Amino acid sequence: MRVQSAASRRLALLAALYAVALGCTVFSVVAFGEQSDDVLSRDSVLRDPEIPSMGNPKGDVTIVEYFDYQCPYCKKTVPELAQLAKEDGKIRLVLKDWPVFGDVSVAAAKLALASKYQNKYPEAHAILIGATTKLTETSIHDLLAQAGVDVAMATADLETHKKSIEDLLARNRAQAEAFGFEGTPGFIVGTFRIPGALEMNVFKQIVADARSAAKKHRT
Repeated sequence: MRVQSAASRRLALLAALYAVALGCTVFSVVAFGEQSDDVLSRDSVLRDPEIPSMGNPKGDVTIVEYFDYQCPYCKKTVPELAQLAKEDGKIRLVLKDWPVFGDVSVAAAKLALASKYQNKYPEAHAILIGATTKLTETSIHDLLAQAGVDVAMATADLETHKKSIEDLLARNRAQAEAFGFEGTPGFIVGTFRIPGALEMNVFKQIVADARSAAKKHRT
């Protein structure tokens, strides 16, 4: 008979509580890969150098979101996540494009990622995720231009950095699928895996638990 540690029992209890709060959505502990070049390694998941981070770059808790620009639940999460990051002040955000809604989502993700080469990724992300009408290739270009992105430059950068961007999207997809996410959004909070959108009070509790878990790991 296997005896659970106090920490394991607490995590199991929290999982059950979160499941009730979220209506059967269950969180679990992430098992990061051990090799640095593993797509599921801690660095690859939390600190992919190809993805600009937001929030506090020196934050003590990292929230990774796997999202699609056409996902309504992702759009709903944006203001809540921004509010949480602002109120907390110590959260680092990593936004991982996982375009699962078809070719238009892929086009939006690629151009948004290409905009980072002109230091416009935050603006590109904000306007695309905030779009209230259905995205098309034409509307993507129009929205990016409204956000101050040089679309011609982004298109050229996309061609120049095509392999890097496609490899990044492939890593994101591989991670999301390996974590068992069935759709967007999906979150990694510290070392916790959260499938689906979250109630803000539950999100705050998970952040607090992730911070506590990290502190125990260091001691």
